[in-house]
Amino acid sequence: MAGIYIHIPFCHRKCAYCDFYKTTDLSFKSRFIDAILKELNQRKDFFQGESINTIYFGGGTPSVLAYHEIELILEKIGNLFVVKKNAEITFEANPDDLTPPYLKNLSETPVNRLSIGVQSFFENDLKMMNRRHNSIQASKCVEDAFDSGFENISIDLIYGLPGLNIDSWKTNLYKAFLLPVDHISAYHLTYHKGTWFYDLLKKGIIKEISEDDSIAQFEVLIEIAIKNGFEHYEISNFAKNEMYSKHNSSYWFNEKYLGIGPSAHSYDTKTRQWNISNLEKYFRFIESEKVFFEKEILSETDKFNDYIITRLRTKWGISEQQLATSFGIEKWNFLEKNIQPYLTNRYIIEKNGAFTLTQKGMFIFDKIMEALIFVET
Repeated sequence: MAGIYIHIPFCHRKCAYCDFYKTTDLSFKSRFIDAILKELNQRKDFFQGESINTIYFGGGTPSVLAYHEIELILEKIGNLFVVKKNAEITFEANPDDLTPPYLKNLSETPVNRLSIGVQSFFENDLKMMNRRHNSIQASKCVEDAFDSGFENISIDLIYGLPGLNIDSWKTNLYKAFLLPVDHISAYHLTYHKGTWFYDLLKKGIIKEISEDDSIAQFEVLIEIAIKNGFEHYEISNFAKNEMYSKHNSSYWFNEKYLGIGPSAHSYDTKTRQWNISNLEKYFRFIESEKVFFEKEILSETDKFNDYIITRLRTKWGISEQQLATSFGIEKWNFLEKNIQPYLTNRYIIEKNGAFTLTQKGMFIFDKIMEALIFVET
């Protein structure tokens, strides 16, 4: 199983929390489409004939694309790679872009999964985050998408916002679970350097919510999700009827992926690669067929640490058999020793041949990672 990620770096406006590479200058869009088609051609041998199981349009804001541009990109991928007939093709979108006419056109493309950036159903939250959509659009776009034939719909929510109390967060969740969605990604706000929220925090204009409030909002999220028939399958992700994100799951299961577009990352199990995070340089390098990405060859320690970090986040956990067969006795002894305090205190449990986080273990995931990451001496 392998996947392709397409980074669409355009946004109508910059959100207060987002640190992904992006630009609000849409005048480059046509040149950008030409560039990613060229990049796809230059990278056509990346998978060596291996089948593509997932394609993911992320950003930025992919919904700035017209439907014929989406079809052009997917047609190019289909001509260059072996794409499975039932491949999951995910398209990130903003609620304000998902008008009925846009959804009708989008439904006629091969896109079969939507990931909608709702973030909140409250007007004040949306304004604070500098989102373009309003609270009515937040709900209506999901219903319109379902009515347009999209049955695999995910929405994003953000909690831990300045001033967000537990009752407001519960209301957000109740509204979310009334919608025709089978997947929800809910992320705690992170103050990334270079974002508006980070600057406001440093100036003392806003302040972070308390750790107790953060934990309470996370607990409520899990409780309400489970009551509504959703499975908590990764720290930030919930799915009903096993409608997991296949693309994101490929990251957690050590599958190959190719990243297309500025700032996109690629992984072939032996190396990590990342494209240049500058649109003008990206154009110049692609058009002159120069190398436009950096590459890191992964050591066995890198692979071990990546495995621990990604798998422990999920319900599948760290496989004891895979640890023993893939990483050798030294890494196994290290993990067995360092994981013991977390097993004793039930932050982690051992079940069916795997180590998995408990709910209280999820609260201290970063601390656990510090203990389980192997450092060469």
